[in-house]
Amino acid sequence: MLVMYYSFAVLLVAAIFSVANGFIKSDFPPNFLFGASTSAYQVEGAANEDGRKPSIWDTFAHADNGGKTKGDGDIACDQYHKYKDDVKLMAKMGLDAYRFSISWSRLIPDGKGPINPKGLDYYNNLIDELTSKGIQPHVTLYHWDLPQTLEDEYGGWVSRRIIKDFTAYTDVCFREFVDRVKYWTTVNEGNACSIVGYGKGDLPPQRCSSSSMSNCSKGNSSTEPYLVTHHMLLAHASAAKLYRTKYKAKQRGFISFNLLVFGFLPLTNTSEDIIAAQRARDFYIGWFLNPFIFGEYPDSMKKNVGSRLPYFTTKESNLVKGSIDFLGINFYLAYYVKNNAKSLQKKDRDHTLDMAADLKLNFGNGTSPYEIPVIPGILEGELRSLKNNYGNFPIYIYESGQQTRRNSSLDDWSRVKCMHEYIGSLLDMLRDGLNIRGYFVWSFLDVFELLGGYEASYGLYYIDMKDPTLKRQPKLSSVWYTNFLNNRTMDSKITMKIEKNSSISNTPLMHVTT
Repeated sequence: MLVMYYSFAVLLVAAIFSVANGFIKSDFPPNFLFGASTSAYQVEGAANEDGRKPSIWDTFAHADNGGKTKGDGDIACDQYHKYKDDVKLMAKMGLDAYRFSISWSRLIPDGKGPINPKGLDYYNNLIDELTSKGIQPHVTLYHWDLPQTLEDEYGGWVSRRIIKDFTAYTDVCFREFVDRVKYWTTVNEGNACSIVGYGKGDLPPQRCSSSSMSNCSKGNSSTEPYLVTHHMLLAHASAAKLYRTKYKAKQRGFISFNLLVFGFLPLTNTSEDIIAAQRARDFYIGWFLNPFIFGEYPDSMKKNVGSRLPYFTTKESNLVKGSIDFLGINFYLAYYVKNNAKSLQKKDRDHTLDMAADLKLNFGNGTSPYEIPVIPGILEGELRSLKNNYGNFPIYIYESGQQTRRNSSLDDWSRVKCMHEYIGSLLDMLRDGLNIRGYFVWSFLDVFELLGGYEASYGLYYIDMKDPTLKRQPKLSSVWYTNFLNNRTMDSKITMKIEKNSSISNTPLMHVTT
């Protein structure tokens, strides 16, 4: 019955289904990119094949973690073996670009030293397959999967030694792939990596203070997030300098850094809450963008963090400043922010308390944690804030998507609504002068999610993990996106169905007390 119903729905949608309200892909600038995203550990599988060694994500996924991981990436979507089929699907959809990451421990299994030839072959083959189909590869060099050997040897990102090893790794990637790859992101969600991996300890490498609620065996939540970010900034800047010195003149590519961007809304119109919202923005976004644009950390961080905040030498400041050609952002959620002066007075504070934010989930109106609200207007507000504070530099939205519970239903109207509203809002943003260059849906497939494992779903294609063939099954969202990408319009009846079948609230999801 499900197959019969879905087949009928696909035929209906294919006939009349794409973007509503009169906009189609050709309304966007000709060089504006539409794509989809994944990352290595979440799609590749083959975790123990062809010379690949474990990363900190492997270690995290195979640990108990109180049931947080809900599986592992040993097989995932098996894109390592199915990449040709996946690229065919991308080409059939009409994707302009595919954002993926390189597994450091697949390419250089010990993090430094010899290159793994089979790992090198895989990425060469994937990139060749993409370019042969006219799909632009956008490569992330680090997506949360540090080789476990480097973590064991010197603590990974908490040590300055990571700068040298990361730069050497990026040099291999540039040398081997730069003739076909023009868009490089050094680190994915650097702010989330520092805060959640080293402050809260909820994500790999699961470091935090012993007093934390997480199951951390080592770490210091009051110092390590700042240390990790400092080393990420220096490692990025080192890689960017290498690229610009050695490769850019010939290849003319671009280097970026990726941040997880939230909407920060004052809970009230009081000056205290407005200032608190900006302080939260400083601690999540300015923490990185201030060094990239101005060469130093925000004043609010210097004031609240004090001596625990590392400082840049003049040479380092000049190296970091101007080291991004564009910014990659991921956007999903928004927070309400309320000032809480008492938290600013506490000693031995971790990163969360330093910014005076006690982040708490607050699902309003009965919204399920598997349904993320559609809030393009808040995204636009945050992008305007970035423009006003840091200039109108190019931005690629590398992740945006709708989380639902993973099941066999291919009728994902809420995801269609999400994509419809976000893509429609982009036209207004572009007309108002925001320098957005591309929009990528997270995710191309139902991948192994960082915390939701195989229970959470963001994909355009469903994969039944019990099916040994891991067949890719298109959801209505993939049909919708395909029609949009191919300039096919839809009528008002389908627009009404999107609205009727979506239970997503247009209100923010989080509440921050500061």
